[in-house]
Amino acid sequence: MPLPESKVSGTTVQPRAATRPVQTIAVTGGKGGVGKTCVAVNLATSCAAAGRRVLLLDGDLGLANVDVFLGLSPRYTLAHVLAGEHTLEEVIVDAPQGFRVVPAASGIANMANMGVAEHFGLVQAFSTLAQGLDMLIVDTAAGISHSVTQFSQAAQHVLVVICDEPASLTDAYALIKVLSRNHGVTRFRILANMTSTPGQGAALFDKFQRVTGRFLDVTVEYVGEIPDDSYMRRAIREQRPVVECYPGSPSGRAFKNLALKADTWPVPVGPRGNLEFFVERLVARNTPPRLEVVQ
Repeated sequence: MPLPESKVSGTTVQPRAATRPVQTIAVTGGKGGVGKTCVAVNLATSCAAAGRRVLLLDGDLGLANVDVFLGLSPRYTLAHVLAGEHTLEEVIVDAPQGFRVVPAASGIANMANMGVAEHFGLVQAFSTLAQGLDMLIVDTAAGISHSVTQFSQAAQHVLVVICDEPASLTDAYALIKVLSRNHGVTRFRILANMTSTPGQGAALFDKFQRVTGRFLDVTVEYVGEIPDDSYMRRAIREQRPVVECYPGSPSGRAFKNLALKADTWPVPVGPRGNLEFFVERLVARNTPPRLEVVQ
């Protein structure tokens, strides 16, 4: 069987208004192994191919999943920015797929404890960057750590990735419960990843929605499924996004459809629609996080 075409194509979106604020999306899921990084990278690639100026922030502290996925070898990380050793522009890496990457850093864990000067400097750095940016995508860590809840509650949109495993559904439920009850996040978009048959994603979502609808005061929206095909697995081995090397594959087309949907997600007007708001929420000075127990 011939391979699908080997260039990114087929994603067409409307021009973004020059005054539209930066869109911020946190890609999360609770459980490790559901393919969050794969989703974040392919979403970034699809949006960049459609003409969006995209920044992908690796929020998986210290593990550098995005770097490994794309075969990048960054010299510096966000920790160097916090330490005042390098500017944000010096830390950012240009991915071959047309978007930019902020490499992971363990220093992110200490954002809530930054001094006033560090706080101001980081907000200013992102504010300057916002002038040439349409979209910020955050690849969060697995689990329900403080960094995951920080990134998720600061973003405009939370994209929760699930798969057909009981642990995936229970962990995603636990994450949504913590974010809604402890952090005021009440709207979530659900993506079913690694589905084996057409329609499996919708069935998973129906099952998930019945539970969240019964026990949680949240809104969950189904945004589609990504099939687990041979092209996806091949692209991962090649350390390239499937939408770049096999855009005509089922998984490649699914990611392009996801990018089209994401482009229509509303961006708040006012302070919450600014990239500065995202950073302010992320680095807000607060008391150390308490242990979050989900019952």
